[in-house]
Parts: sequence; C-alpha cells; structure tokens
Amino acid sequence: MAERVGPMRSCVGCKKRAAKSDLLRLAVVRVDEEFRVVPDPRGQRSGRGASLHPDPYCLDLAERRRAFPRAFRLPGPLDSTAVREHLEGSTVVAVVAVVAVQQLVVEQEAGRASR
Repeated sequence: MAERVGPMRSCVGCKKRAAKSDLLRLAVVRVDEEFRVVPDPRGQRSGRGASLHPDPYCLDLAERRRAFPRAFRLPGPLDSTAVREHLEGSTVVAVVAVVAVQQLVVEQEAGRASR
C-alpha cells in the first residue's frame, strides 16, 4: 500500500516541492501605502499565501528572483524584512538549542569518565 503524503507546496525561493508542514507560509499585509510580506506560521491570515523553506538562503533566492510580487500578484517590490527577522530569530533559537544539547552530552560524558 502506498504511503499517504500530505499537501505539497512549492518554495518561492528554490522552487522545490515539499510537504506543506515543512514550509513557512507567508502573507501580505498593507501598512500605510506599502505592502509587506510577513510570516504566517499558523496559516490564519486571510488572502493569498506563498510558501518558503524556513532558510535564509531560500529567502535570498526569492528576493533576487523578485518572486514575491508574482506569488502575491501585486505590483512592485515588497518589503520582506519581517520574514528575514523571523528566520534569523528561528536560526538563533536553533543554534542555542544545539549548543545546549552538545553541552549536556559533554557533561554526561565527563560524569561517566569520573566514575
């Protein structure tokens, strides 16, 4: 029997297809007269969405390719500062978690060696 696969989406940065759950949903909000791309991790914002791997490299590709105006069907460049801040914040949290795990492993190994 074939394994059931959930919904698939394409990353607007690298264009690779991935499971919807592996991608970050993006939405557009209007601030004053400017449109801004914002992260929508819960998928609750109304309107057209776009998907992006939660990786700064894919964000860079999307900005270079001017993919956001096409994905959202809006004219002109769109401000994606909020998405970059979200991704950089996620990266910092991931690095802190990895360092904490590594430190725990070192402490456990030191405890075993002293016995």
